[in-house]
Amino acid sequence: MSGERLISYSQRAPNITIAEFLRQANGHERFYWEKGDFACAGFGIAVELTAWGGDRVKSIEDKARKLFRDVVVINDAKPLLFGGFSFYSDFVTENTWAAFAPAYFVLPHYQLVKHGADTWLTLNIQIGANETYDESELREALEARYEALLNADQPILDHQPELISVNYPMPFDTWSEIITDATTRMKAGEMQKVVLSRVCEVRFDDRIDVESALAYLNEKYADCYRFLFEPSPHLAFYGATPELLVAVEGSRIETMGLAGTIKRGQTPEEDDMLADRLLNDPKEAYEHRVVVDSQRERLTPLTTMLSIPNAPTTLKLSNLQHLYTPITGQLSTPAGVLPLVDILHPTPALGGVPRDKAMQYIREAEPVPRGWYAAPIGWIDHNMDGMFAVAIRSAVVQGERAWLYAGAGIVAESVPQREWDETALKFRPMLNALGIERVQPPIPAPKDEESQPHPPTPSPNVEGETSKMSENEVKHVSA
Repeated sequence: MSGERLISYSQRAPNITIAEFLRQANGHERFYWEKGDFACAGFGIAVELTAWGGDRVKSIEDKARKLFRDVVVINDAKPLLFGGFSFYSDFVTENTWAAFAPAYFVLPHYQLVKHGADTWLTLNIQIGANETYDESELREALEARYEALLNADQPILDHQPELISVNYPMPFDTWSEIITDATTRMKAGEMQKVVLSRVCEVRFDDRIDVESALAYLNEKYADCYRFLFEPSPHLAFYGATPELLVAVEGSRIETMGLAGTIKRGQTPEEDDMLADRLLNDPKEAYEHRVVVDSQRERLTPLTTMLSIPNAPTTLKLSNLQHLYTPITGQLSTPAGVLPLVDILHPTPALGGVPRDKAMQYIREAEPVPRGWYAAPIGWIDHNMDGMFAVAIRSAVVQGERAWLYAGAGIVAESVPQREWDETALKFRPMLNALGIERVQPPIPAPKDEESQPHPPTPSPNVEGETSKMSENEVKHVSA
């Protein structure tokens, strides 16, 4: 990137949807983000930024500032860096996460941005510092790409991948031991909260159709932040997360407290009853308050105004509802979005309190590396403003295999079975997006001891089993 400058050229692009753009980019590097009336996607790589180590966020910030310092923006182009960070700064890329550096951002060669009724197609290129560029050549190249997108044949999926197995590597008794140990430490005063996760491995007989999964998430979870980061063809991290880490535009900052979970009701009356139970549950209220108090503590020194409601409301999603507190403010010294990412990650909603002890406990307790799960993912514009979500309700895909992650906030009053059931609910969006309608069988508790942990009932392809499913079993779990 040394001695080079960025050129971004845009034109209006009616009649192209984000979904079509991504579908036609299948087999290329692809990137996507959508929430509300703003959506953006890209394919190909014009620039890559990577960083490792404890100063990885600052390193990416420095590289991004250098990239955008002398950017030439033509026709209201809005070049965007797509990317994210691993949960731990010292994460070693391997196996499942081999394509994902601890800090990794891409400026796509082509990007599509839809904001309200406007859609813009952008070409991003780098040239030497002393090179000249011909605007007419940029226009011709972009028009050619636009025509190709308009006239491309729609790909036909002639083979729907067949599900082979669903595997939950962590058995319930291991989960119960971990939760019990964590709550014992909390009662001894070592920690207030820690967030623990488990994984689900899914295998198909052919490459997973990421576009279909995203289409499902867009339909069922339109109120979430939907994302895709695919730095190499068929190696993708995607999801639909309800949790905003931080958004910055100039001096304005937006974030949230999101912690405390219960299922949705089958009727409006049951839904209201469950929401009321969630709002009045001391354990859930405490878990939520820990998150909000931490956000207030971290942001107060950085803002001239910070607005935090006194009590949470409920955020209702397709299959879950959460305790939710919106947080907005004005930064005293605006410096873009990345310094706030560095300060806020991980929030107590995905790490714990105290942060250092919780992070160390997660590292020791969880047998599977988190990779980018529960970490910041989002975009940065050429003004260094941007938006990052917390990458939960997510999956990482390698060809025909996917690993799904789900976590639960653990406090002193947590019960292993209740937290197990919560993670089962949180797996459901990503399982359903892959066409898998059955979630793991519930673990029954005796009627008079519902708060006590019990081992799971043996079941084919549930905890720790990886054998191939029979044809009959596949029919029961496939959409």
